[in-house]
Amino acid sequence: MDMTKEEYIKSLIDSLKDVKYIMPDDIPNIDLYMDQVTTFMDEHLKSSKRYSEDKLLTKTMINNYTKNELLPPPAKKKYTKEHMFLLIFIYYFKNILSINDIQSIFNPLTERYYGKDSSVKLEDIYEEIFRLEKEQTDAITKDMIRKMTKAKESFGNVTDEEDQDFLTTFAFISMLCFDVYMRKHMIEKMIDDSLMGSKPKKASANPKEQVSKAEYKQAPRVNREAMKKMNGKPEGKK
Repeated sequence: MDMTKEEYIKSLIDSLKDVKYIMPDDIPNIDLYMDQVTTFMDEHLKSSKRYSEDKLLTKTMINNYTKNELLPPPAKKKYTKEHMFLLIFIYYFKNILSINDIQSIFNPLTERYYGKDSSVKLEDIYEEIFRLEKEQTDAITKDMIRKMTKAKESFGNVTDEEDQDFLTTFAFISMLCFDVYMRKHMIEKMIDDSLMGSKPKKASANPKEQVSKAEYKQAPRVNREAMKKMNGKPEGKK
């Protein structure tokens, strides 16, 4: 029996509980070479891929993160467990924040805790953030259900069933987008007000440093035209 659209959306919301995260204990206690790092990330985060051919993390990306000072350089071409924690954070942050904003957050983080003999370790931070995120899953799914219910109640004056179906779906997507926008705006304000202890850097004078080739290849097609403009390339030219 085919699902209704409401049942389908509810199934999508419920599926959020099945999103796979990298457990702290899953991360190897030994240093890894670049190929081992990319293989590990691809295996453990494959459930988050939108398309099966997507690459979650490439060598070019990792080198770009090091170049942009998001990631400390490897020691003798090997990446430590601390590198892995930072790469996982970068993977999630880069879907929302710019490289410059991530850098503003990561600089004080690495200065305080990376390779330091402090009472708080990067592993402790990762475990605590992981615990907080797991706790948020139920709250997020309940909030989405409330938004879906609210969207379903919208456009009550539209009599055409097909129009109402389209518009209520559009309303639901818009509510989710506005939610993401407001949260992103709050994060940017906190960075701009230096609440993380590091002033945000201005966008690079060289646009090509803002969008790497690897990031461009992994971006959705709808965003590629904008990326080309950032790199000063007209559409259709390499």
